[in-house]
Amino acid sequence: MAAPVSPLSRPARTEREVRIDLAAAYRMAWQNGWDDTIYTHLSASVPGEPGHYLLNRFGTTFEEITASSLVKVNVRGEVVDGSGARINPSGFAIHGAVHAARPEVECVIHLHTPWGVALSMLPGGLQPTSQYAMRLHRRLGRHAYEGLALGADEQQRLVANLGTLDGLILENHGPLVVGRTVAEAWMLMHLLERAAQAQMRAMAAHGGAVPAVGEDLAARTYREWVGDGSEWDGDLEWPALLRRLDRSSPGYRD
Repeated sequence: MAAPVSPLSRPARTEREVRIDLAAAYRMAWQNGWDDTIYTHLSASVPGEPGHYLLNRFGTTFEEITASSLVKVNVRGEVVDGSGARINPSGFAIHGAVHAARPEVECVIHLHTPWGVALSMLPGGLQPTSQYAMRLHRRLGRHAYEGLALGADEQQRLVANLGTLDGLILENHGPLVVGRTVAEAWMLMHLLERAAQAQMRAMAAHGGAVPAVGEDLAARTYREWVGDGSEWDGDLEWPALLRRLDRSSPGYRD
């Protein structure tokens, strides 16, 4: 197996690569049942264009997304690619705020996944009850529900709650994760959804709370998972996922 790639030696990304990865992430989210008709978003920053990111056109479903159909906007929610495309205001309210606050992040994913939404209703949130959950141990913040509108004041609170973490549980709303690549963000959402599903199925079967591992073990498992940081979530999985998508839903690269 090839040696892990150091973050310092990773080749610069191109806009074309990011567009393909983001379109693929949309298609795979649809295949997993994570879509919500035309709502929710996955976004990715544009290499070499600080303050610009890619987002889906409002009114399209996830299985329709292609690399070329993604819309380029700035962090103020203004379309800058000349397409005149319409975007969902919540897309730039949430995603624009996070991209502006976390320039090192390539991808922001906020979805209304079935198990993620259910998790957002639990006061205790995600607990270290499965190996999936260990990857996100103490890496998820919480943001209180404030309604559909997301004004400047709430944007500030949201990014403060996110801080340098890997994601947020938006209470009564759903999960949000960030990643240094589209692949990393997608894998973190995959792990979060699996962890939420496992926890709540166990809670239902057990009649409530289920035993969690201790803090020391959960923290150690997290450290073992991330290792020395040279290999990111998605590095190994993403090429295989793209090959599967090429077979099951071709056209996303267009």
